[in-house]
Formats: sequence, C-alpha cells, structure tokens
Amino acid sequence: MHPWRRAFAVEARAERPDLALLCLLIGAEADPALDGAGMAAARRQLDLLARLLPPSPGGPRAWAAALAELLGGRLGFGGRPGDYQRLESALLHRVLRRRRGLPILLSVLWIEVARRAGAPVYGVALPGHFVVAFGSPDACPGEGCGAYDSCGGQGGCEERVLADPFGGGRLLSCTEARLLVAGATGAPLEPAMLRPADPREIVLRVLNNIRVWAAARPERSDVALWAVELALLLPGPADRLHHDRAQLLVQRGDFRTGAAELETYADALAPRDAAAAERVRRQARAARARLN
Repeated sequence: MHPWRRAFAVEARAERPDLALLCLLIGAEADPALDGAGMAAARRQLDLLARLLPPSPGGPRAWAAALAELLGGRLGFGGRPGDYQRLESALLHRVLRRRRGLPILLSVLWIEVARRAGAPVYGVALPGHFVVAFGSPDACPGEGCGAYDSCGGQGGCEERVLADPFGGGRLLSCTEARLLVAGATGAPLEPAMLRPADPREIVLRVLNNIRVWAAARPERSDVALWAVELALLLPGPADRLHHDRAQLLVQRGDFRTGAAELETYADALAPRDAAAAERVRRQARAARARLN
C-alpha cells in the first residue's frame, strides 16, 4: 500500500479523525505533486486564516458573520455552478489556492478555520448541498423549520445559525434551508438532517462527489477507481464498494481481478438476495469470457 494510503487508512480509523488531513490525502491521490511539504503548507495556511479572525467575536451569529466577512468577503472564497465540472473543486489544497470549490470542500475550509479559532462549528450534510452550522447541535433554529417540532419550540434553546460557504458564507433562514432540501429531494427538512456530520461521513461524501465527476467522464476511470479504493479504507459496510471496484477493474481491462472480486461480492450477497447474487455471477462470467 502506498504510504499516503496507509496514512489515510490510519487516520480514518482514529478516535478523532483529522478532517483536513484526510481531505489533503485525497488531494495527494489526484495530484502527485502534492507531497508532505505541500500538505504541511496547506495546514499552515488554515492556521494563518484562523489567526485573521477576531478573538471571540461573540455568539454563533457573530462567529458566522466573522467567517463570512473574512473568507467570503475579504478573501473571496465561494463557488459558482461551473465549479461542479472541475475535479480540483473537490481537492482541499486546490480550493485553498483557487478560492473556489464545491459546497462540501468550502464547508471543510470554513469548519477547519473556525475550529482553529475556537468557534462552535460543525458540518451539516443537507441533501444536495453541504453547509455549516454555528452554535449548539441541540439548538432550535426557529419556528417553521422542520427541526422546530423536535424540541417543541421551547424557549431558551441556544442559538444556532446555518451558513452557506458556497454562497460566500451567507446565513440561511429556516425557509431557505427547507427550500434547499425540497429542491434536492422533494421532501421536507427533517430534524435528523441538521445533525453534525462526522468527519468520516464528510470524507465519504467528498469521495462520492469525485466518483460522480468521474462517472460522467469514462476516460477518467482511474479517478473513479482510486476514489472507490479510498472509500474502502473508511470504516463501515463495504460490500457495494467492492462491487463498484470490481466493475471499474473490468472497465479498465483487468478482467481476471474484476471477475474474482465480482464472485466474492456474489458470495457475500447470496444469503440476502440469491437472485441478485446470480446476476453478479453472470457479470463475473462475462468478464472472464473476455480473457479468451
């Protein structure tokens, strides 16, 4: 295993995974020029940005405003629709350089800078659009939000505000958050959607975004393959990922290895779904037939 992948695997299983490091290690897969010195420089840049924030500006709304003024305003970090078409928009070291990126990578930037400055911050994985929250995860964001009913609208809840780093850090009202979710899923905003995202969940979503980018570009199956292989290093269920890796191997001409992995996946699937397992075995046989 390459040293960077070994480092990724170790960090992914740490009690408190370092989100910035994991994202930089993803960048090293995509950009061979990113070495240890480059990662250290990126981390120093995050430290420097945190030092540019005012010390203890106040409550969650004041923290959100300070981050928006610095990162979205003075430094111009944000996103545009065209950023979804660029792989570098999913790589933290490139986002730091270009000051443009996907919502989730800009959110990682906001989280890492704010955390270093002592802000009460966490990521919120809204369907279709990642944002950040400042304040207590248990706070009620206000009447009319889907989470309001979960606390009964009790007075005295600590303040919590949502901010959209893709939009330069603009604050999101309850109505805007509901519209984001409705636009992505057609469903209402549920309280569970506002819970803090675990660093490993964030990293997996970053890798999934990279896989979506690569899926639209069959000539970049190399990118899809390493994104799947990194996802396999994260804790959690992996059967489906093994299947996806096997299919990519077949697509890239490694029929023998791909067929073997398809058969392994079929064996794991058989106790739950015999018909689906047989379909996978047919895929394996078709891959082996291409060896002749």
